Amino acid sequence: MRAALRLFASVQKNAQFLEAGAPTGLTGLLTHAAPRSTLLYLYSSTLEKLKQFPESSVYRQSTEALTRHRMQIIENVRPAGLEEWQQRVQKTVDEHPEAFRKIPITTHSGKTEYNIVWKATAVEGMKTDEWDDEYIANPMLEGVRSEEVQAKQQIALRRDLIEEHRAVPRIEPEPSMTAEQINYIEGEIAAGLIEEVIQVAEGERDLVDVLAKSKVWEDLEEKPKEGQWSYHDKRDTHTPETQAR
Repeated sequence: MRAALRLFASVQKNAQFLEAGAPTGLTGLLTHAAPRSTLLYLYSSTLEKLKQFPESSVYRQSTEALTRHRMQIIENVRPAGLEEWQQRVQKTVDEHPEAFRKIPITTHSGKTEYNIVWKATAVEGMKTDEWDDEYIANPMLEGVRSEEVQAKQQIALRRDLIEEHRAVPRIEPEPSMTAEQINYIEGEIAAGLIEEVIQVAEGERDLVDVLAKSKVWEDLEEKPKEGQWSYHDKRDTHTPETQAR
């Protein structure tokens, strides 16, 4: 069931757009500022990572199908002023491929357009106007380090991460979707609020990395014993019913 506060916000007078950061009605979950571009980025990242799996992988096939389906739903919902925004930021995007990703889509008329999304570094650099670009690195482990680890640490220490983040170009945010458009997406995907859909998309993307690292498509090192994955059913010859016959 859609959260009551989100539903109330969508029917308020003059509430054409949802207020970013406002409560959604779910504890700890606030209204997302840019759900469309965020989901396009997450789904495109997942599809790219799935290429690590062999095409015969059932996991890859099913995940690709679900991701493409949801991605198409998002692509089909276009906020007002989207094309004009794309034209305004086109030059900056083309000049900085390290910061932006262009996702090609084919419209119903057969024309190819591009959805523009930020890569991870650009997203961090555009969180808020007050963000001062301070980079907070992961804590360094203590103890004896190998020569390889020491070499990597020296490279990391020589990088000016603050300056790297400041160098990420800023572009104006993509036009916002209306509350009606967001409600439509939530209804089509049928997986809760769009903020919940984003959380699921983040988990799916991270899961692909874990499974790819484990190479789950390869054969088990220890082969299963014969009949290990066979389960009893009504046709099993060892059931009391069949033995009675």
